Amino acid sequence: MTAGPCFLARAGQVRTVISLFRKPRTSSPVRARIGADVAARLDADPAVSRVEIADVQVYFRDDFLDMQTCRRLTALIDSNRRPSTLLADRPEENFRTSESCDMDRWSPDVRPIDERIAALLGLDPALGETMQGQRYAPGQQFRAHHDFFFETESYWHKVRQDGGQRTWTAMVYLNDVTEGGATWFPRAGIRVAPKRGLLLAWNNMSADGSPNQLTLHEGMPVVKGVKYIVTKWFREQSWL
Repeated sequence: MTAGPCFLARAGQVRTVISLFRKPRTSSPVRARIGADVAARLDADPAVSRVEIADVQVYFRDDFLDMQTCRRLTALIDSNRRPSTLLADRPEENFRTSESCDMDRWSPDVRPIDERIAALLGLDPALGETMQGQRYAPGQQFRAHHDFFFETESYWHKVRQDGGQRTWTAMVYLNDVTEGGATWFPRAGIRVAPKRGLLLAWNNMSADGSPNQLTLHEGMPVVKGVKYIVTKWFREQSWL
């Protein structure tokens, strides 16, 4: 099915970042099975559409959250936001300039949404990290990066104890943005403009369960307006 809110990126616009030169290729039958199971579930859901592009699994669902819920989450982000951080041994200045909100997964405003995302993907909620909100003011961005973890980084030992590698990412846009703020996958050729209630999900792994370099993505700078999203990452084992 054609991906309505997505379109091909223009060639020659990929930013050079350190992560482009790392090539983690550790395969995993567990991650491969998770990828196949989630894809089969999403493919069978008539409300979900798949982006038709080779070698990467990307899906979207319109109107996943209604306007009232989006407004409630936006207010929660505004009241609890802090400068966003990076998990990296050599973080680059101005790489991630947004603000983030660490949400209470058990609160009545968060838990139903948290578990609804897991149910859409057919994943045990225990595999999911706590949902995080992000706010991007004009000029703020998150430069090209991968959501999966690099086994060569010093943090790898710790994340292995906390559920291991990330598999799927689910992101929901909480508002429309006047200009800018798209989510761009430069290697896959996909760009998604913020749209209130739209859920975007992708598998960070390849078919064999190894990290997929095509999932390199960027939160492009907001030009006009403020962008609000919530993001939920899933691990290969229990995160709780």
